[in-house]
Amino acid sequence: MKYYSTNHIAPEATLQTAVTKGLAPDKGLYMPERINAFDPAFFDEMTGLSLQEVSYRVADKFFGEDIDRDTLKALVYDTMAFDIPLVKVTDTIWSLELFHGPTLAFKDVGARFMARLLSHFIRKEGEGEVNVLVATSGDTGSAVANGFLDVEGINVFVLYPKGLVSEIQEKQFTTLGKNITAIEIDGTFDDCQRLVKQAFLDEDITVKLTLTSANSINVARFLPQSFYYFWGVAQLKNRGVTDRIVCSVPSGNFGNITAGLFGQKMGLPVSRFIAANNRNDIFYNYLKSGSYEPKPSVATIANAMDVGDPSNFARVLDLYSSSYGSIKENITAYTYTDSQISETLRTVWQENKYLLDPHGATGYRALQEGLKDGETGFFIETAHPAKFLQTVEGIITEKFEIPDKLQEFMKGEKKVVALSSEFGDFKSFLLD
Repeated sequence: MKYYSTNHIAPEATLQTAVTKGLAPDKGLYMPERINAFDPAFFDEMTGLSLQEVSYRVADKFFGEDIDRDTLKALVYDTMAFDIPLVKVTDTIWSLELFHGPTLAFKDVGARFMARLLSHFIRKEGEGEVNVLVATSGDTGSAVANGFLDVEGINVFVLYPKGLVSEIQEKQFTTLGKNITAIEIDGTFDDCQRLVKQAFLDEDITVKLTLTSANSINVARFLPQSFYYFWGVAQLKNRGVTDRIVCSVPSGNFGNITAGLFGQKMGLPVSRFIAANNRNDIFYNYLKSGSYEPKPSVATIANAMDVGDPSNFARVLDLYSSSYGSIKENITAYTYTDSQISETLRTVWQENKYLLDPHGATGYRALQEGLKDGETGFFIETAHPAKFLQTVEGIITEKFEIPDKLQEFMKGEKKVVALSSEFGDFKSFLLD
């Protein structure tokens, strides 16, 4: 399988090059040259398969031409070694809980797969050290850092905005040490993302260091996220829901929903998608006007979605050949204020005894408002509510138990490098 750039200037790349480089030389994002569809019979068959087997079948469609079957299966089975349950919230709304992995967030899937795939390529080629750069607005940093922890030949640099991630999220990647370096940027997530992109395009850096990105700009991060959309549909089908399925995705950098759109292109029977936004409503406004106008991000209680210029919008455009009409036909969007997110979280807890995190609350509310008669939907519950402990407890005015995994992270000592948002400072740090 070859991979092309969304800017269509850079030469096509192999999977290994796309994963190792992260960003194409022309600043575009890599896309697979084709999307292999499933035989329709598979969607009945998958209801009898395990999460790991469903994930492997999907992975084989993407990576089967480049990785031998036994190796790919081992990578996928090791990645997906935790549960992803589908939990009923109302008669027509279900929650796909993606917080049962090591860092209790949906990004465990993509981060763990990428770490294993990149390690496989390093061992295969006998390459030297690879330096992974990742910008995070919350959960990406912890998932990537823990996914790559102690992986030989890989150094990870996590850039995050000072004071704009929750304490628990921060502890999950600032206390690890070893091959993980946490860099606190005096700025926003967009500044962190800009610094990462600039580093890839700076010849002084790329001559000296082998760089790759673990953000969803990397194909090895976002493509595996399609696994759980298939698993969500399989579980719904096992509960008797076979058609008119809608999926609502809390959306920030748009890697997550893009993975779902890829699944749909492979034949997954999801009738349409909903992009649930917080006040960072760039995509919502695009659907209204047809004009994409990025703007500075706004801080909200759903902080992992605080993105003012979603990188993966380029992939959405490419997937639909820049057809505004096609995008609008398949994706709807909603945008919510902090007070609306809080209201939803509180109401669902009081009426349904289901505890949402702020991001999942946007996905739930968008489904609640967007479902039509005869439709059933599931939303992506992206992280455990305890990762936003003070926010959630303040909303529901109750205490709840913190999982043991998170309590262990909280005991660690924070170790960070503090930098400004100026590229020169970041460049000097990397070169030194």
